[in-house]
Amino acid sequence: MILRMCSTYYDHTGQIIIIDDEERAQIENIVECMATKSLRCIAFAQKNLLCEKLEETELTLLGILGLKDPCRPGVGAAVESCTNAGVKIKMITGDNVHTARAIAFECGILDDELDYEDEAAVVEGFQFRNFSHEERMDKIDRIKVMARSSPSDKLLMVQCLKQKGHVVAVTGDDTNDAPALKEADIGLSMEIQGTEVAKESSDIVILDDDFSSVVTVLWWGRCVYTNIQKFIQFQLTVNVAALAINFVAAVSSGKVPLSAVQLLWVNLIMDTLGALALATEQPTSDLMKMPPVGRVEPLITRVTWRNLILQAVYQVFVLLVLQFQGRSIFGVNEKVKNTMIFNAFVLCQVFNEFNARKLETKNIFEGLGKNKLFMVIVGLTVVLQLVMVEFLNKFANTERLTWEQW
Repeated sequence: MILRMCSTYYDHTGQIIIIDDEERAQIENIVECMATKSLRCIAFAQKNLLCEKLEETELTLLGILGLKDPCRPGVGAAVESCTNAGVKIKMITGDNVHTARAIAFECGILDDELDYEDEAAVVEGFQFRNFSHEERMDKIDRIKVMARSSPSDKLLMVQCLKQKGHVVAVTGDDTNDAPALKEADIGLSMEIQGTEVAKESSDIVILDDDFSSVVTVLWWGRCVYTNIQKFIQFQLTVNVAALAINFVAAVSSGKVPLSAVQLLWVNLIMDTLGALALATEQPTSDLMKMPPVGRVEPLITRVTWRNLILQAVYQVFVLLVLQFQGRSIFGVNEKVKNTMIFNAFVLCQVFNEFNARKLETKNIFEGLGKNKLFMVIVGLTVVLQLVMVEFLNKFANTERLTWEQW
């Protein structure tokens, strides 16, 4: 922009030389070479004034400066982590297209082989806004870098991505970023560089202004979501098993083996202690290898249904055997049999907490030592159950059990 205003320049001897087409092309080539090395270019020019009014023409070019704004340490690794997690990163910047392309290659947003051949990978803001709606929707997934963009281009990008069904997260720190931050599913503003308007428009404030923190947000977000799935699987298994055994027993014999107090106790320890045990699971590296969850995907997945149904069938089978054959197998009266059913039911839930820790992994004990609170809660549940059976007989309607029966 400054170069267009200049008609002369200083050479290395200090002489003023007129800029012809050849000289202009050579200077523009120097600017482009700087930009491809991820340098942000600034031109300096002067004009001797005889009056106070400055007309921005006939300037003399003093020189061109290239400023290096290197990527922060860890940005490349953070971009790689997001890519491995199935998150597509798009860079929207006001920089020169050559500078933007070079920075994108430097931090790993652009791929050396694939994105050199794809012309749609890097566009300028004016191109994007001049596309027809059909062209934008067709190219939006392939665009990775948008240079020379305005805040309205950023907002338009977010709107197009949402129309295609993507879950969109946007980072920004300027007042002009507020519309895009508000429009996005998740707006992330910067605490240090961010304006108050940007912070008010966002959902999450990144305290250290570091892109690596976005990976932490993603990591913990997936951990919370997975822990919710674990508890739902665990809780539904409890309810299905309790409903099935009481229903079958009531239809067949007219009596239920689990009393109201016992069911209340089961719900109490499973709702509170069970939820606390599964909610304290720490995030693991495996979470960043999972594909993202779609906007319309169900919270209870096929894997959850599989685990839930198989575990419920197993528990119901064990409890029905005790219900119909418990007295003959153990040689006990009706009240002791019902106590054994209650005891077996609770201990089934205790062991099922271990199953619920891992939704798909076969080794359910992996990383167990890192969650001390989980082991404390499981131990506390067993101790409380022991107290219920052995010492609170009138309250819980139970009979003491022998070691063999335990």
